[in-house]
Amino acid sequence: MPDEDLVELKFRLYDGTDIGPIGYSSASTVAMLKERIISEWPRDKKIVPKVANDVKLISGGKILENTKTVAQCRPPFDELPGGIITMHVVVQPSLAKAKSEKKIDDETPKKTCCSCSIM
Repeated sequence: MPDEDLVELKFRLYDGTDIGPIGYSSASTVAMLKERIISEWPRDKKIVPKVANDVKLISGGKILENTKTVAQCRPPFDELPGGIITMHVVVQPSLAKAKSEKKIDDETPKKTCCSCSIM
């Protein structure tokens, strides 16, 4: 790969620490970036993503789609040549487990009792 095809990316975590900078091919997808972030995530953090869907990448104020490439996510004005692009990482653990637990509670029939006394 030629050097001009590489883009230097740094990922800013929720507590202000960074992963990177790391050089990525312009053809790399956002999904590939997320997998790399998960593999390099510091294990001492309180919140740790388990799958790529737990991670959202934000660049230029936009949430990046998994199918987009790094080249498509670059800011139109681009940063300085040879500069590092910082992307923000937001972790939202999947709610599937929480929703399934809530459904179980919702599925139990609620019995309402009303007693009236007329004298």
